[in-house]
Amino acid sequence: MAPPKNKGTILVTGGGGYVGGQIVREALESGFHVRLTARSTSSASRSAARFPAHAAQLSTAVIPDMTVPESYESSFADGTITGIIHAASPFVLNPEDNVRDLLDPAIKGATAVLDAALRYGGGKVRRVVATSSFAAIKDLSRGKRPGYTYDEKDWNPATFEEAAKADGVVAYCASKALAERAMWDWMAAHQGEVSFTLATICPPWVFGPYASELRATRTGLSESVQLLDNMIDADEVPAFDFGGYADSREVAAAHVRALEVREAGGKRFLVGQDFRYQAAADIGRETVPALKTRLPVGKPGAWEDAYHIDGSLATRVLGLKYGTLRDTLTDTFAQLLKAREIEARV
Repeated sequence: MAPPKNKGTILVTGGGGYVGGQIVREALESGFHVRLTARSTSSASRSAARFPAHAAQLSTAVIPDMTVPESYESSFADGTITGIIHAASPFVLNPEDNVRDLLDPAIKGATAVLDAALRYGGGKVRRVVATSSFAAIKDLSRGKRPGYTYDEKDWNPATFEEAAKADGVVAYCASKALAERAMWDWMAAHQGEVSFTLATICPPWVFGPYASELRATRTGLSESVQLLDNMIDADEVPAFDFGGYADSREVAAAHVRALEVREAGGKRFLVGQDFRYQAAADIGRETVPALKTRLPVGKPGAWEDAYHIDGSLATRVLGLKYGTLRDTLTDTFAQLLKAREIEARV
C-alpha cells in the first residue's frame, strides 16, 4: 500500500500520554509529519520511539515550561508548522494547592500555545485543536439530571474563585472549563491578528487501548483506564459519575479531522456516547472469558436514569464514526489483562 500523502508538519503537545499517543498515531497514519513536544530530551525520545515505523515523519522539541510562550520558540524555528494539537494539560484530582497545581497551569498553558503560534508561527499555522473535556460542559451541581441532553452549548459554570476553594474533582473539572474559555477569549481578543482558527474536543471518560504496548497497570495508567482496571476483582459496580465515554481511537480521529475539516474552525465538539458502569461489567463478563468471574455482578441489565450525551455534531461536521461500547471495552480489558500478565513475569 502506498504511503499517505504528506499533509505537512504539526506540533503535538502531550504526545507522551494516553490520548496524546493515539493522536500521534492517528496523525502519522493520516500522512502528517509530527513534531512531538516534551519537557526533556529523554522524554521526547521515549515518546518518539513508540512509533518506529514512522521515524521519518517524527521530530521532537523540548518545551521545559508550557505555560511560557517563549518556551515554544525553537519548535517553530524551521517554519514548517502548519497546525497544532494541544493535548497537554494537568490531570490532578488531589492537588495540594488548587491554584498552583491545577488552575494556573491549565489556563496559562492553554493560552501560551496560542501566543506562541501567533508570535513564532510566521503566519503559517492554520488551525489549533485543543483537548478539552466533558468536564468543561457538565454542570456538576445538577447531578444526574434525568431527561437532559448535554451538547456543545453547555458550559460548566464554575468560577475561578469557586474552583480555588473546591475539592480536587470539582477543581479539576473547573480547570478544564476555565482553560477552554480562556482559549476562546484569547481568540476573540486577537481576531484579525491570527492566521489560524481554533477547535476544541470535549470527551468524557476515555477508554480503549493505548497506541503502543501497555506493560504495567500498577502505576502510570490514565485516570479513565484506571477506573476499568479497578473493576477487576472488585466487589461492587462503581457508582455513577461522568455518564459518558469515548474510545481513545475516536478521540484521536476527532482531533486530526478537526485539523483538516475547514468547517471545524470556531467550533467545540462533544465527542462521546452514554456510559454506565453496570453496562461495562455486563459486557466484560460476557465478552472476556478471563473476566467472567472477576467483575462485579451488580444488577445485570440495569441502566441508571441520567442525562444523555449528544456527540452527533462530530459525526455531522468531522465525519466521525462511533463504535460500540462492547468493542471499546473488549479491547481495553484485553490490553489490561495482557499488561497484568507481563507484570506477573517480572
